[in-house]
This record gives sequence, C-alpha cells and structure tokens, in this order.
Amino acid sequence: MSDLSFTHLDPLGRARMVDVTPKEQTHRRAVARCKVMMRPETTVAIANREVKKGDVLSVARVAGIQAAKRTSDMIPLCHPLLVGSVSVNFEIGDDHVAVEAHVDTVDRTGVEMEALHACAVAALTIYDMCKSADRGMVIGELALWEKTGGRSGAYRRRSTGTAPSPDGDHAGDIEGATGQMTDVAEDTGIVARPSQSVVES
Repeated sequence: MSDLSFTHLDPLGRARMVDVTPKEQTHRRAVARCKVMMRPETTVAIANREVKKGDVLSVARVAGIQAAKRTSDMIPLCHPLLVGSVSVNFEIGDDHVAVEAHVDTVDRTGVEMEALHACAVAALTIYDMCKSADRGMVIGELALWEKTGGRSGAYRRRSTGTAPSPDGDHAGDIEGATGQMTDVAEDTGIVARPSQSVVES
C-alpha cells in the first residue's frame, strides 16, 4: 500500500509541498519524450525552414529550456530547483516531430517535472508556430523515459511502453533513451539540425 501513497497530501488529505530539507544534494537527471503528429508537408516545411513564423525547432528549443527553469512557477507543489543543464532534441519523421528533453541538477529532489514541462512546452511551441498551416496537429505520448538519482533509485521506461514493476526492476532499455535523438530521419531524408542546448550560469 505504501507504494501507492501520495506524498503531496497530508494526513487530512490536504495538498502540501513535500519537505526535502533533510535530504542531501545529489546529482539527478530526467529524460522525457513526446510527439507532435502533423501532415507530411508540415514536417518538410519545418526541416526546410519554410514556416512563416521562422525557424521552428530553434524557437521550440529555447521555449523548452525556459520552461524547465520555470516549472515551479507553473506546477504548484514543485520545488524551485537550481537547474544545471537542459537539452531539447528533435527527430523529424514523415508525419511527426519527436521531442526529447534532458534535465540535470544537483539538488535535494528530482527533475522529472522539469523534463516533462520542457518537452510539453517545446511541443506546444511547434504547434503555435505551425498552426496557421496545419491546425490538425496532435500532441501526444508525453512520458517520462528515464530518471536517475535520489532515494527512489533509477527508472527506465520499458520499450513496450508498459510501466516498470514496483520492485525497481526496470529492464528492457529503450534504444537511445540516454542519448540524444538522431539528427536525420532516414525514412524521409529530412535533416533535423543539431539540437543540444545547455543552460549556462
């Protein structure tokens, strides 16, 4: 039953921010992914920088980085963290753009929400910049793919998309889950430009 308890609720069921002050600062990392489904001609326009609003992936990358740093402002019970590094990567397919966000910190709590927030806002920015040409785009499959550090240990999502077992056995690595997304979608030949960005102090 303890595995199903909600740490953001007090004994009376009221929302609370979890007390992390007794914890030590350690290195923590999280990776999140999502997809923006769209028409094939939209992916071509993005790759060729033909979208009227400008370079879609460059703007989406900056938006994702900014979102990671502002997560605690948007999600009420998240702790403000010293975000050390953020990278937002893209892979263009024939009918979608995949987004992957990596976030690192040395702090008392994890950066799962920062990675998910970065990924979601980058995807929303892609939608905003392309909506005049393709309002039928769909954002989906937002998920945490990996996290390391902290008392709860490591998590890695199974390649089948199924949830890991509660005993901490996260076998079934996803190919490329810990690395950057590829820069070329071989099935279309569309090039996604270099995509790593780091938050500098």
